[in-house]
Amino acid sequence: MSTIGEAWFLETPGKPLVRKEILLADPGPSDVVVEVLACGLCHTDLTYASGATPPKHALPLVLGHEVVGKVIAAGDGVAHALGKSVIVPAVMGCGECPFCKIGRANACLAQKMPGNDIDGGFATHLTVPGSALIAIDDAPGSVDRRNLSVVADAVSTAQQAIFRAGLGEGDVCFVVGSGGVGAFVAQIARAKGAHVIAFDVEESRLALIEQFGAELAIRVKDREVKEVRKEAGKAAGRYGVPTFRYRIFECSGTTSGQQLAFSLLAHGATMVQVGYTPKPVEVRLSNLMAYDATLHGSWGAPPQAYADVLPLVYDGKVALEPFTAHAPMSRINELLADMAAHKLDKRMVLDPRA
Repeated sequence: MSTIGEAWFLETPGKPLVRKEILLADPGPSDVVVEVLACGLCHTDLTYASGATPPKHALPLVLGHEVVGKVIAAGDGVAHALGKSVIVPAVMGCGECPFCKIGRANACLAQKMPGNDIDGGFATHLTVPGSALIAIDDAPGSVDRRNLSVVADAVSTAQQAIFRAGLGEGDVCFVVGSGGVGAFVAQIARAKGAHVIAFDVEESRLALIEQFGAELAIRVKDREVKEVRKEAGKAAGRYGVPTFRYRIFECSGTTSGQQLAFSLLAHGATMVQVGYTPKPVEVRLSNLMAYDATLHGSWGAPPQAYADVLPLVYDGKVALEPFTAHAPMSRINELLADMAAHKLDKRMVLDPRA
């Protein structure tokens, strides 16, 4: 039986999303229909909506890749998912290719990302592959399940970046860009016993992350990179940790943030590029050679990341509520404009029925 709902479509880059009725057919053997409880708003959605970055799927396309909801229809091959409350991962690998088989489903060439490869979660319902879903029926009552939508990208991406860096207890963790994904990198790193130093242009974000993970918050607005690097190096030196235990996470998605993060490299240090900007950045790659340093990219998260990070959320070691805010999906165009103008301090979680 087909499902009737509503969705907000990107039809023309740079133009408002268009609200339309949708009719979803019965899911195929390996697919499910998810009734959306909430969908997070990510900066990546803005890059698609503005035209800065084209999505892989032809327009029109329903954006949104941070989805939490309930499976209301399931194909025969994934019938076990019917009725479950789930997170729909932002990155869903095929499960069969060499990347998936070695645990790197986030690098799968056949991956499906809602709001990019397939219609996403700015809708009352969506159809997705059933094999990659993350069940959350065991979430404690103290957790607002709407906020678990951000685990689909912001939190799981942070966990994967931490894993990619090999961060351990006692390491020094530099987080450039302490809003969005960076806020969760800081919290996970702190939960793992690292010393966290956060950087941002906004005092409000720095004040918040000092309450939830950062031992030191450094404001970088209108400051020279060399000045900030000197302050950060002096602060890190107090921990008495050799620089090969420095872990640097670039989460701002800005050229200035990327330049700052790269400048923090030291002998044997590791940097992970997490944020995204379509703009080019100029750095001296020879620093990697000179410092015998390591630079990783990190895209999304494979399924195993959720098993590692959800317990931290459920136990309150990674807080979601202080970093999220709720709004009706009907305000999506207004919120995209606010995001473009840097007016949003928190990750917006949208209700598609309001």
